[in-house]
Amino acid sequence: MKRDKTKALVIGSQGMLGTDLVAALHEEMRFEVTGVDQQEVDIVDTSAVFETLARIAPQIVYHCAAYTDVDGSELRKDLAFKVNGLGTWNVAAACASLDTILVYISTDYVFDGTKGEPYLETDQPNPLSVYGKSKLEGENRIRELLRRFLIVRTSGLYGKNGRNFVTAILKAAREKPALEVVDDQVCSTTYTKDLAKALVEIADTPLFGTYHLTNAGESTWYEFAKVVLGKSGVNTPVRPVTSADWGAAAPRPAFSVLANHAWKMQGRRPLRPFTSALDDYLREMGQAGR
Repeated sequence: MKRDKTKALVIGSQGMLGTDLVAALHEEMRFEVTGVDQQEVDIVDTSAVFETLARIAPQIVYHCAAYTDVDGSELRKDLAFKVNGLGTWNVAAACASLDTILVYISTDYVFDGTKGEPYLETDQPNPLSVYGKSKLEGENRIRELLRRFLIVRTSGLYGKNGRNFVTAILKAAREKPALEVVDDQVCSTTYTKDLAKALVEIADTPLFGTYHLTNAGESTWYEFAKVVLGKSGVNTPVRPVTSADWGAAAPRPAFSVLANHAWKMQGRRPLRPFTSALDDYLREMGQAGR
């Protein structure tokens, strides 16, 4: 007997993660995929969100749209909370009206970084930045409205379809005689293609709740920059600096590594080490071993 395809909607389908997620869903062949982006539906417009979901009638919604400018959020607090808070509230309410599963992409920045060891899904959030607080607002709205949801926290995302740390470092290394990179913030960097595959895999789980999903391993941004340049054959020197020296507008957690505990508890294969993921990304971008 032929199985009906699952109707999946990706909100933020032209973003860095959304683009890879749409491709990964299409590859599975068991999904009927629709993607919408900001130009097609403004998530802060309640009526537009409800009308879009009613028209498409998805069985699962992947909510990848967000205001992700961490430093910009400090200056544009109202915008950050409007998009990440109200926008997510709209999506969650529309999903509730249709009894649709919602998968929400959140962040390691909901934690303050003081734990000193990888964060579990059950650890208490305490965001330092406006961005982290606005993403936690989205999480809380989902928990208030929905029973069938998957909140997926990730960190250090990079992929070919958006601005990211890897391409920024390589560009800076071509333009500057030396670089300075923060060495007192530890996280797990994550390749969007790997995360997208995991998001497809998790679509059928009956175990709803909060998940942490990142590539395996951890590094400071300085250490990661050194790995990026080394694998790319770039010899531009890099000097470690502190967050205080760097002077970013938004405070970041000092240690925000996410333990992928709920994922591993189910016997699922851990996402591969970040160094292997980086190899594939650099090859994809034509930057490997230059």
